Amino acid sequence: MDRLIELGPEFWSAALETLYMTVYALVLGGVLGMVWGVGVYSTRPGGVLPNRVVNGLINFVINFFRPIPFVIFIAVMQPFSRLVVGTGIGINAGAFAISIAASFAIGRIVEQHLVSVSPGVIEAARSMGAGPWRILFTVAIPEALGPLILGYTFIVVALIDMTAMAGLIGGGGLGAFAQIYGFRKFEPVVMWAAIILIVVFVHLVQMLGTWLARRVMRR
Repeated sequence: MDRLIELGPEFWSAALETLYMTVYALVLGGVLGMVWGVGVYSTRPGGVLPNRVVNGLINFVINFFRPIPFVIFIAVMQPFSRLVVGTGIGINAGAFAISIAASFAIGRIVEQHLVSVSPGVIEAARSMGAGPWRILFTVAIPEALGPLILGYTFIVVALIDMTAMAGLIGGGGLGAFAQIYGFRKFEPVVMWAAIILIVVFVHLVQMLGTWLARRVMRR
């Protein structure tokens, strides 16, 4: 316990780094994932903007990058991270790599929830003269909003897990703190303090996501 008190500043700094990387990845990865998901949904056969070439290309990109283990993906992304954020190491590089990796999983989640929207609702909008973009942004996405919130909540939990692996490139965060000051120094109290705080973060995110989804679906 004394060692944990001694490491207090580093502990709370690591907690802030985890929150920073998670929020960064959620915003950037969430936007990119929405683009991937809406793109593959709208261009599929029978979609509001059917296009086999574009649909096949988006599916290929998602299917190519999504299976790559994140620990390998971080290394692959380093040159691109240097180009975009100016460095291949550190919390910004880690958050950027997490964002790109998460965007492909988010894309599939978005696609799955949009596909679940009742075709009758889409056809009703078409019969009233709504165009493709109007159908997407005023019918399909609002209808799927509750499940989408739950999907994004699930992704946030995964993002927090990925921040731990970002420590491999100096990304910092609670995962790196637990490894460096807890596991490697044989300090179980330090390690478990980091683990418990990660669990608290995940629990709070899950509660918030569930509450928001319920509010949206009751409308």
